[in-house]
Amino acid sequence: MDAAIAIVRQVNEIVWGPAAWAILLGGGFWLSIKTNFLQITKFTVWIDLTIVDMFRKPENKKAAIHGEGDITPWQAVNTAFCATMGVGTLVGTANAIAFGGPGAVFWMWVVGFFGIATKFSEVTLAVHFRQKNEKGEMLSGPFAYMEKGLGKKWLAVWFAFFGAIAAFGIGNMVQSNSAAFALNHVFGFNRLYIGIVAAILIGLVIIGGLKSIAKVVERIIPFLAIMAIISSFLIIITNLGALPESLRLIFVGAFTSEGLVGGVAGVSIMYAIRLGLARGIFSNEAGLGSAPIAYSAAKTDHPVKQGLWASFEVFMDTHVMCTLVALAILATVPLDVIAPSFFLPGMDPALAPGMSGASLVITAYANSFLGPQLGSWLMAFLIGTFGFTTVIGWAFYGEKCFEYLCGSTKYVMFYRLLMLPVCVFGAYGGVALIWALADGFNAFMALPNIVAIVLLGGTVSKLFNDFFENKPYEPAVKE
Repeated sequence: MDAAIAIVRQVNEIVWGPAAWAILLGGGFWLSIKTNFLQITKFTVWIDLTIVDMFRKPENKKAAIHGEGDITPWQAVNTAFCATMGVGTLVGTANAIAFGGPGAVFWMWVVGFFGIATKFSEVTLAVHFRQKNEKGEMLSGPFAYMEKGLGKKWLAVWFAFFGAIAAFGIGNMVQSNSAAFALNHVFGFNRLYIGIVAAILIGLVIIGGLKSIAKVVERIIPFLAIMAIISSFLIIITNLGALPESLRLIFVGAFTSEGLVGGVAGVSIMYAIRLGLARGIFSNEAGLGSAPIAYSAAKTDHPVKQGLWASFEVFMDTHVMCTLVALAILATVPLDVIAPSFFLPGMDPALAPGMSGASLVITAYANSFLGPQLGSWLMAFLIGTFGFTTVIGWAFYGEKCFEYLCGSTKYVMFYRLLMLPVCVFGAYGGVALIWALADGFNAFMALPNIVAIVLLGGTVSKLFNDFFENKPYEPAVKE
C-alpha cells in the first residue's frame, strides 16, 4: 500500500506541476478574454439572471424556461452544487490551509476567478453540443464537444474513461471517507455502519436516475448551503478582531513563507500554489468537466443561460463558501496547532503533526461562539450530509460517462449499483491513497478538458456575443 501511495504521489507531482498551472490559469485567462472578462463586465447581469431571478414572480422573470431538457435550471445547478459544495469546500479548504499555509487560499481565489470563465465556457459548450440518447434523455458533457466540436473521438473517450473512474474516487470514496471520519470523530459512530447506511440511502436516490436525484438535491442543498454560510459568517463576526490578521496572512502567505511553521521557503510557496490550485479545482470543479454533464440536461433555449448559472456556482462555492470557511478557521484555530509547512510533496498526511482536513474545520467550529458541542455537531452534520449528497451528484456524472463509453443505457443500472459498495469501502478505508488518487484523476480529466475548451473558444465567443447582443432577457420594446 505504501509503495502504491508513493507512486501515485510522484505522478501527481508531475501532472500538477508548473505545466498544469500554466494550462489551468492560462486557459482560464484566454477564456476570460473570449468572454470579455464576464467575471467583471457581466457580474451584475449573471447575478440578476440567476439567483435574483429565482425570487421574481413568474410573469416578471427575465430568464424564463423554454426549450428542451430533462430538469429545470434550478435543479441542474443544485445537482452540480451537490457535487461541488461539499467535502471539497469544507475539508478541501482546511487541507489547503494546513498543508499549503494561509496563502493557499489566495490561489484558490485566483483559480476561482478564472474558473468563472472556464466553467461558463464548458457548460455553454455542453448545452450547445448536447443530444438525446435512445430514451430521449439529454446526453452531453466534455465528451460531446470533444467529439462533435473538435472531431476528436479519442479525446472524448479519454475523458469519459477517466470520468467514469473518477466518480468512484473524487466523487465517492473521498466524500464518504471524509463524511464517515467526521461522524465517527464527533459522534463515535462506527465507520463501517455509516458506510452501509449511507449506501442504502444513496441507492434509493440514484437508482431512480436524474429526475429522482434532482428532486432530492433541490430541497437539501439550498438548506445546507445557507446553514454553512450563516454559521461561518457568524463565527467571523464574533471574531472580527482576527479578520485583519487573517486576511494579511492570506495575501502575504501567497508569496512568502509567513504563516508556515517550517520547511524551505521556496518549496513551501510552490506547495501553497499547488495546493491552492488543486484544492480550488477540487472545490469548484471549474474546468474539471464534471458539472457540464448535469447542466446540459437543463431546460433552456440558449446555451449561455445555463453557462451563467455555472458562473454563479463557482462564485458561490469559491469566493463565498471557501472564503468564509477559511476565515472561520484562521479566526479560531492557532497556526501552531495546524499541520506545519514541513508537510512536503510525498509525505503521508497521516504522519503530519497538527490538525488538517475534517478535524481542523470541526475544531474551528468547536472553538467558536457555538461552543464545543454544538459547533462540532453542526460541522460534522454538514460534512456528513454534504459528503453523501456529493456521492449522489457524482454517481450521475460517472453514469453518463459510462453511458457514452458503452454507447447505450443498457448497462447503466450496473454502474449505479457498483457505486454502493464503493461508498462503504470509502467510508471504512484509509484516507492517504484515496486523496492521492483523487488529485491524479482530477488532472487527467481537467487538463485535456481545458485544452478542448480553449480550442473551442471561438464557439464560446460566438454564443456569448449572440446572447448579449440580442439580449433575450430584456423586455421587448413596444412601438
